[in-house]
Amino acid sequence: MAESGEGLGTVPEHERILQEIQSTDTACVGPTLRSVYDDQPNAHKKFMEKLDACIRNHDKEIEKMCNFHHQGFVDAITELLKVRTDAEKLKVQVTDTNRRFQDAGKEVIVQTEDIIRCRIQQRNITTVVEKLQLCLPVLEMYSKLKEQMSAKRYYSALKTMEQLENVYFPRVSQYRFCQLMIENLPKLREDIKEISMSDLKDFLESIRKHSDKIGETAMKQAQQQKLFSVILQKQNNVKFGKTMYINDRIPEERSEIVLKPVFEEEDENEEEVLTVQDLVDFSPVYRCLHIYSVLGDEETFENYYRKQRKKQARLVLQPQSNMHETVDGYRRYFTQIVGFFVVEDHILHVTQGLVTRAYTDELWNMALSKIIAVLRAHSSYCTDPDLVLELKNLIVIFADTLQGYGFPVNRLFDLLFEIRDQYNETLLKKWAGVFRDIFEEDNYSPIPIVNEEEYKTVISKFPFQDPDLEKQSFPKKLPMSQSVPHIYIQVKEFIYASLKFSESLHRSSTEIDDMLRKSTNLLLTRTLSSCLLNLIKKPHIGLTELVQIIINTTHLEQACKYLEDFITNITNISQETVHTTRLYGLSTFKDARHAAEGEIYTKLNQKIDEFVQLADYDWTMSEPDGRASGYLMDLINFLRSIFQVFTHLPTNSNDHAAMSGKVAQTACMSACQHLSTSLMQMLLDSELKQISMGAVQQFNLDVIQCELFASSEPVPGFQGDTLQLAFIDLRQLLDLFMVWDWSTYLADYGQPASKYLRVNPNTALTLLEKMKDTSKKNNIFAQFRKNDRDKQKLIETVVKQLRSLVNGKKGKTNI
Repeated sequence: MAESGEGLGTVPEHERILQEIQSTDTACVGPTLRSVYDDQPNAHKKFMEKLDACIRNHDKEIEKMCNFHHQGFVDAITELLKVRTDAEKLKVQVTDTNRRFQDAGKEVIVQTEDIIRCRIQQRNITTVVEKLQLCLPVLEMYSKLKEQMSAKRYYSALKTMEQLENVYFPRVSQYRFCQLMIENLPKLREDIKEISMSDLKDFLESIRKHSDKIGETAMKQAQQQKLFSVILQKQNNVKFGKTMYINDRIPEERSEIVLKPVFEEEDENEEEVLTVQDLVDFSPVYRCLHIYSVLGDEETFENYYRKQRKKQARLVLQPQSNMHETVDGYRRYFTQIVGFFVVEDHILHVTQGLVTRAYTDELWNMALSKIIAVLRAHSSYCTDPDLVLELKNLIVIFADTLQGYGFPVNRLFDLLFEIRDQYNETLLKKWAGVFRDIFEEDNYSPIPIVNEEEYKTVISKFPFQDPDLEKQSFPKKLPMSQSVPHIYIQVKEFIYASLKFSESLHRSSTEIDDMLRKSTNLLLTRTLSSCLLNLIKKPHIGLTELVQIIINTTHLEQACKYLEDFITNITNISQETVHTTRLYGLSTFKDARHAAEGEIYTKLNQKIDEFVQLADYDWTMSEPDGRASGYLMDLINFLRSIFQVFTHLPTNSNDHAAMSGKVAQTACMSACQHLSTSLMQMLLDSELKQISMGAVQQFNLDVIQCELFASSEPVPGFQGDTLQLAFIDLRQLLDLFMVWDWSTYLADYGQPASKYLRVNPNTALTLLEKMKDTSKKNNIFAQFRKNDRDKQKLIETVVKQLRSLVNGKKGKTNI
C-alpha cells in the first residue's frame, strides 16, 4: 500500500518534468534532469518508463499526420513531372533571348561606359573647382599676411592670422598645405614679437637721448604760461591802482631782473607751440602694446616696459659729479627728469593699463626722494648766491611744470626753504666781502660837500636829515664818512637780493615780509656786526678812526627805521602788525659803538704803556732833578693832542656833540686812571728792591705834572676835581712819605675822615721796606750819627706798626 501510494505520487511529477523538457530551452534541461535523480531511488526507472510511453505517443501522432498528407504529396510529384518538359523549353527560349539581348547591348554598353567615364570626370572637375574655390580665399589671406609682414604692418598681420585660424583654416584643414601654414603661424607671431620689441627698445633709447629736449620744451611752456600770468596780474594791479606786493610780484624797479626767463627762446617769432607728440613718435609703443594685446601677452609687455623705464629713471636721476659748478648742469638734470615724466604722463593718458596712476605716483615718489637728496647734497657746495638763485628759479619752473602734469611737488617747495637758508648764508658771505671792501676804501673822515648837487646826491643815497646843517653854507661836511651811505645802499641791495629768492614760492606777503626782516636782521646782527668788530680790532685803525666809526654807527642805527619802511613798501605789511619782526639795528650798532669805545680806551692805554716803558728812573738818587721826567711830559703832551682832537671833531647836532663829549670824557678818565695805576705799579714792582727819598721826590714831581694835567680840564665837562681823583691814591701815598706823617696815618687809620684814607697799609709797608733797605745800604756809618740812628729806628718802628695793621692788629702809635 505504501509503495502504491508512493507510485501515485511520482507520476504527476514525471509528467511535469516531461512537459518542462519539451517546452524549455535545451540549456535548461540539465537542472530538470538532475531533479529526476534527486528523488526516490526507483524514480529513474519509472521516469524512463514514462519517457518511453511519451515517445510512443508521439510516434503514433506522427504516423497519423503522414497518413493524412500522403495523397497530396503524391499529387504534387505527379504535377511536377508534367511541368518538367515545359520548363526545359522555356529555358531554351530564355537562353536564346538572353544571347540575342547580349549581342544587341554590347554597343550600348560601350557608349554607356563612355558616358559614365565622362560623368565621373565632370564630377571630379566640379569637385576640384569647389575645393579650389574653398582654398583660394585661404591662399589670398595668407598672401595678404605675407604682404603685411613685408610692409611691417604687424598689428594687421596678427588680425589676418586670427581670421585665418578662426575662419579659413577650418574649411581646408584636411589639406597638407593648410597644416604647413598652421605650423608656420607661431613662428610668424614670434617674429612679430621680436620685431616689435626691437622697435620698442629703439624707442626707449630714443626718448632716453631726447628726454632733455622734451623736458626743456615742457619747462619753456610752463615758464611762458607763468610769465603771462604774472604780466596779466601786473596789468590788473595797475588797472586797479594797486602797488602792493602780491604773492609772486616784486617791485616795479626790480621786475625786469626777477622775470628774466630761465630758458632763452630759440626763436622769438616762433608761434607754434610744440607738444610731446611733436617731439616724440609714440607709434612703436602703441604698436607693440596692440601686438602684445592681440597675442594675449600684454602683462609681459607691461612688465618689460615698466622695468626698462625704472632703469632709465635711475639713470636720469643720477647727477653728474660736477653738476653744482654751473647752472647748465642743474638745467640738464631737471630737463631730463621733466622729459622722462612728461613721456610717462602721456603714456598714462593715451594707453589703457600700460602704466597706471599708482605706478607713476610710486615712480615719482622714488624720484622725488632722490631729487631732494641730490639737490640737498650738491647745493651745499654752491658758494655763489647768483648760482643758488638760478638753481631756485630752475626748481620753481621744474616744480610748476610737473605740478601742471599732476605730480605733487610740495616737498620741493619745502626743500626751497632749506635752500633759502643756504642762499641767505651765501648772501651773507658775499656781503661780508662787500662790507670789508667798503671799510677798506673808507677814509674815516666826514664827507665834504662842495655844492647843492653833491648834497642832493648823498641825500638820495642815504636818509640824512639835519636842519642845522642844511642852514649852513657850502662847502660843509656831513658828520658820517663815505662808508655810511655805501653800507645803507648795500643793505637795500641785500634786501633786493633776498627778495629775489622769495619770488614764485607761493607764499603770502606776510611770510615774505617775515623772511625779509629775518634775513636783514642776520645781515645786521651777524655779518655787519662782525665786520665792524673786525674793523675795530685792526691795528691800523687809530683813535680818530674809532671815533669816526662811533659816529658812523650812530647814523646807521638811525637809518634802520628807513630800512623798515623800505621793507614795508615792498611787502605792504604794516609795522604795527602783531607778528611783524623788528630790525635789530639798535642793539647791533650799540654793541659796535661799545666795542669801538672799548677799543679807544684799550689803544689809549696801550699808548700810555708805551710811554711808561720809556721811564728810566734812578731809584737810588739822593736829590731830585727839579723837573718832571721827559717821558711823562711827552705822554702828557700826547694826551692833550688826542683829547683836543676828540673835542674838536665836527658835531653838527647836539646828539653828536654829546656823544663825542661822552667818549672823550670816558677816554680821558680811563687814561688818567690807567696812568695812575701804571705809576703805582712802577713803585710797587717786585723787581724794584730799593728806593731813595730823592727818587720819591722825583716821582712826586711827575705825579704833580699828572695832577696839573688833570686840573687843566683836557676834556670839557668834568665837574670839580673829578679827573684829579684818578691820582688820589698816588697823592696820599706820596704825601705820607714826603712829610713823613706816620703818626697821623697810624692814629687815623680806618677812620672815614682820615687824611690818608686811600693809602693801603700793605702798599705803604712795601714802599717803606724798599726805602729802609736803601737807607741801610747808603748809610753804612749811620750808627755814628745820632740823627741817622733815630731815623733808622723810626723806620723800623713804622714798619712794625704797618705789619701789625696788615696782620689785623693795631698797635700803639708811639713814634
